Amino acid sequence: MVERVKRQYHSPLRAEQARQTRLRILEAARSLFLEQGYPVTSVETIAVEAGVAPDTVYSVFRSKRNLLKQLMDLTVGGDDSEVKVLERGEPQAARRERDQHRQVAMFAAGVTLRIEAVRPLDDILRSAAAVDPEVAALRDDLQLRQRRSAMSAFAEWLSSNGPLRAGVDVEDAGAIIWTLTSPDVHRLLRDECGWSGQRFQGWLEDTLVRTLLPDR
Repeated sequence: MVERVKRQYHSPLRAEQARQTRLRILEAARSLFLEQGYPVTSVETIAVEAGVAPDTVYSVFRSKRNLLKQLMDLTVGGDDSEVKVLERGEPQAARRERDQHRQVAMFAAGVTLRIEAVRPLDDILRSAAAVDPEVAALRDDLQLRQRRSAMSAFAEWLSSNGPLRAGVDVEDAGAIIWTLTSPDVHRLLRDECGWSGQRFQGWLEDTLVRTLLPDR
């Protein structure tokens, strides 16, 4: 007797339902983390807010820390697409731009939007990192590895279109961009100094041009 191979069944409807459930849990977590803070927000509370069972949260995300990580990924990307941030339309448009000053302007506009969205969650990460070593490791990975890698990539795109300012190499440029776009600098200027998002964007663009590009 020939044994029948069980076919895998794929339902677009079920896949979309699962996606909507995942997004609902993430948005519930975002709301509660911002309102209550990360340490006191339980998976059970998130489940109630999202209208699902706690087992569903664990099944989808495995842990509260992983849920926070995926929430950060969603916020940085702006949606739940699996396409990496640097490979999306806006960064790639900046990569294709051949005028360095225009590149910087496009970069400053895009990164300001992302910082404005991510900063509230990074504040949560920063406070939680003080008491949770796993969250501290997550924030280090996001800030020291992922974000620095992205800023270094932009420095390479910028240098591919012409020379940088005298004394500034690509590695230096990446470090400068990474520092100026840090959530800590954004926090100081937006919160402590009361700057608007528009003023921050203008400052970022002007400072990057003055620091990285030769005088015209």
